[in-house]
Amino acid sequence: MSWVSDGADRVQGAIASRVARLPPWVLRLLAGGGPVRVDGLELEADVQLGLRMLSLGGKRALSELGPAGARAEMGRNARIYAVSPPAMAAIEPCVIPGPAGPMPARLYVPPVGAAPRALVVYYHGGGWVVGDLETHDATCRHLAHATGAAVLAVDYRLAPEHRFPAAVDDAVAAFAWAVGDAASLGADSARVGVAGDSAGGNLAAVVAQQTTRAGGPRPAAQLLIYPVTDLSTKHPSYRLFSDGFFLTEADMDWYRGNYLPDEAAARDPRASPLLAPDVAGLPPAIVLTAGFDVLRDEGEAYARRLRDAGVSVELRRTAGQIHGFANATGVSPGARAAMDEAARLFRELLG
Repeated sequence: MSWVSDGADRVQGAIASRVARLPPWVLRLLAGGGPVRVDGLELEADVQLGLRMLSLGGKRALSELGPAGARAEMGRNARIYAVSPPAMAAIEPCVIPGPAGPMPARLYVPPVGAAPRALVVYYHGGGWVVGDLETHDATCRHLAHATGAAVLAVDYRLAPEHRFPAAVDDAVAAFAWAVGDAASLGADSARVGVAGDSAGGNLAAVVAQQTTRAGGPRPAAQLLIYPVTDLSTKHPSYRLFSDGFFLTEADMDWYRGNYLPDEAAARDPRASPLLAPDVAGLPPAIVLTAGFDVLRDEGEAYARRLRDAGVSVELRRTAGQIHGFANATGVSPGARAAMDEAARLFRELLG
């Protein structure tokens, strides 16, 4: 990626941030229509305009891009939406011993709070196929700044080069290392939580399940941002938002096909945590969903399952947002408000 195109992406993001502050009626006028309403929900005006611009730009199917192309596209989108991320006291590269070799990681230390502080192990989204430390840099900065906790971002192995359960094995190993080395990270080993968005939310949920059942150190809390929780079936939100709202049904089919080695794996609780035989005794959870998202219903079904099992759960639906809003805090006021609220709740759980 040249500095010219990188600069153009950041200019585009700065423009998007300014446009998002216009009155809603102006944004809808620019989007070429009235409010978008589905399932009793109304899409936020700046999101509606963003989707309109995306469609005019000719969004290509992931199956056409392939893994390499999809990774490059996600990197470009991250640069566009990473507008003025919070400054950190320190950002330190780390190497985590993993089951298949060293894993790159990155520690974000916010300028607020004091050591030993809480620590959040963060797993990025991207369908287990795309995403890395760079695509979620702004997201991790925002979470660290808003919670006062250090954030350890993990660069787990990606599919299709490394199919399920490689990412799960890496995620569990990263959490175990974070707890064991918490002191060297300036963190309190009793206040290590897990968090992630989309596929990363799936991994965070699975880590909470696996470590709890193993009887060893487990997360103090979990923040699951529009998580994938059930790869065995398509919940009703797939039908409602199958196309036109950024993450499509076809996208999820492509991710699933690249991640799972076979159909039987879809019913493994390590791929579909909603199907775990027992979820009692898990760490307290915050589940954040987007109103206009194919993954909405399975995320909310998981929150209900936890609550029914006696787990403390805060479920927050961001009604007018789409999948991916955790990466858009620099340009979308609604996304920023939702992430700030989630961070506040998470901070309370982490003590």
